[in-house]
Amino acid sequence: MKTNENAFTGLEAAIVLIAFVVVAAVFSYVMLGAGFFTAQKSQEVVHTGIGQASSSIEVVGDVYGIAASSGAGNLDTVRFSIGLTSGMSPMNISAMRVHYADAGARSQIEFNTAGSVGKNGTAKEDSPGTGWIIKAVDNRDFDKIDGDDRVLRPGEKFLLEMKVPASATPNTRFTITMQPEVGALTTIVRTVPPSIYKVNILR
Repeated sequence: MKTNENAFTGLEAAIVLIAFVVVAAVFSYVMLGAGFFTAQKSQEVVHTGIGQASSSIEVVGDVYGIAASSGAGNLDTVRFSIGLTSGMSPMNISAMRVHYADAGARSQIEFNTAGSVGKNGTAKEDSPGTGWIIKAVDNRDFDKIDGDDRVLRPGEKFLLEMKVPASATPNTRFTITMQPEVGALTTIVRTVPPSIYKVNILR
């Protein structure tokens, strides 16, 4: 007896075709999901890289060298103001790493908590005995701050003062680098003037 299996063959082909379509759809979904995930990660990496590569703080105004008196043989401290660059988030300045270097000396300058600005917005001492201090803060409502606050916010300026080695003598070129928690190094390169006064604008 002769049987006709054309219908069964067509049904099998349809089942195989549907299986291929389902597998292809699942595979496509997985590939698209992986692509979206990779694109998102790439975007995060780009934004993180931009944040790390760009400077997060900048020097505002002039840089001053302070000496014990006019005619002194070297500078005692360097004073300048810093602020956040455009678009940067608030940051804890006390966590910043500061280094000083010239032809005769190289050292890390530590943050001096005891000498830095307090709740009332004024420095606790005239100049840092050691390390560097936050000497004053502009554009902040200190009545709303509980205790010492080292966070630099958009629109604010911190006046920093740093004790420098005795090698900061006339005509000495020196570099101060500041490494915040987030962002690239901020570098200050200045030269001590030939004649040192009590207060000097450094160029």
